[in-house]
Amino acid sequence: MNAETSIENRLDAFRQRWQGKVGKMLIGGEWREAESGETFSTEDPSTGEKLADVASAGDADVDAAVAAARKAFDGPWRKVKPDERAKLINRLADLIEANADELALTETLDVGRPIQFSRIADVGGAISQLRYQAGWATKLTGDTTEISAPGEWLSYTLREPVGVCGQIVPWNFPLAMAAGKIGPALAAGCTVVLKPAEQTPLSTILLAELALEAGFPEGVINVITGYGRTAGASLAAHLDVDKVAFTGSTQTGKAIIDASKTNFKRVSLELGGKSPTFIFADADLKKAIPAAAMSIFFNAGQVCAAGSRLFVAEEVADQVLEGIAGMARMLPVGRTLDPSTVIGPLVSELQLERVTGYIESGRKEGATVLVGGGRKGDGPGWFVEPTVLVDTEASMQVRREEIFGPVLCATRFTDADDADRLGALGNETQFGLAANIWTRDISMAHKLARRLKAGSIRVNGAGGVDPALPLGGFKASGWGRENGRAGVEAYTELKAVSVALD
Repeated sequence: MNAETSIENRLDAFRQRWQGKVGKMLIGGEWREAESGETFSTEDPSTGEKLADVASAGDADVDAAVAAARKAFDGPWRKVKPDERAKLINRLADLIEANADELALTETLDVGRPIQFSRIADVGGAISQLRYQAGWATKLTGDTTEISAPGEWLSYTLREPVGVCGQIVPWNFPLAMAAGKIGPALAAGCTVVLKPAEQTPLSTILLAELALEAGFPEGVINVITGYGRTAGASLAAHLDVDKVAFTGSTQTGKAIIDASKTNFKRVSLELGGKSPTFIFADADLKKAIPAAAMSIFFNAGQVCAAGSRLFVAEEVADQVLEGIAGMARMLPVGRTLDPSTVIGPLVSELQLERVTGYIESGRKEGATVLVGGGRKGDGPGWFVEPTVLVDTEASMQVRREEIFGPVLCATRFTDADDADRLGALGNETQFGLAANIWTRDISMAHKLARRLKAGSIRVNGAGGVDPALPLGGFKASGWGRENGRAGVEAYTELKAVSVALD
């Protein structure tokens, strides 16, 4: 069977599964439609065609999901030992791996990710997250401490699960981010109510099916589908939710903070970015140029940590900019099921209008379009040309605000030895999520890294998210960290116990 036939067979299976049916929610181990009976539809960004109808949760559905999560947390889940939690999480990872083809195709159709990347970034990312996080279930510890109070004491700390967690994931990497949310929560002993973005709910429904198959007790993992303004807002404000973890826009993050005030619930936020890339004159340009290009063009720029601002040394600026522009011209843009496609569509027509609107504002404010600059083609789908804007200024909207599209804002710098000035350039926006530095001067790399207000900094290398490294930002890029030790400890409360021995 050739690759084309295989995809066609999988497409037929996808249609049989979803068309004419309503995607249901998992609440307390049961599959339910919304109590109101309301649904919404999700579309293929490559064609604009409807993929499926999905249940649209309201307050009553959120109440039911939170109640199920509370019942599981106070009941059977609390009795499950750490090594058993680890086995369940690893079993879910194994099931994702066994169903990789279906999950990858679903993500490609629902998100608009080119098929060659869905297996790696989405399915592979989800598996890596769960297997890493499973290891933490048996490694969360407290400490013993000598205190200075009179008498003899045994003082120690305990890490306990925070409780019921509302988790809201974005549309750009729904499967991998859902795994990245539930993994540390489950490892810590929490229960979850997971809500995918309304644009991309399908892979999360499949994840819920696999969680049941893995053997998680009823109510430990609940999945509700619906709009952020209704289901998401209800979950964030719910009085019986102990923690909300959200990844998405900075504007919505502010609303999450306001909603959390109802009961002082714990909040972690991974929000927007406007990440800088610095390329110095001594950089290895054979590596730096393609890395800088893919940092903004991968996933059509719909990545929170995308390298959307480029600061390049004057001595090599022409070579670097032409190299990136050349890649923008040659990277295949097209239908996501074509295995040669590198850049797919934006997720929706609304996102298309947003991105092209930013490009037009850049033109009006004086930026020059070096390559791209508009919608790609006149057929169906939400495609935008990979775009490079030069002669950009810090005051321009395109350089201040997150575009979330394949749009690079470039400027040149001199005085490459002035780490303070370069750090100020990198810090010129409200965001502080990530940064990339390309130089052979390791002293400059370290000095600049210290000055940049960013949660993740890479020097002379490209790559995606690693579950072992903390992920999060400074300033308007969020609160707290995901991944690594910090990420799993965010799902715990720290309790101090002192016992008088006299």
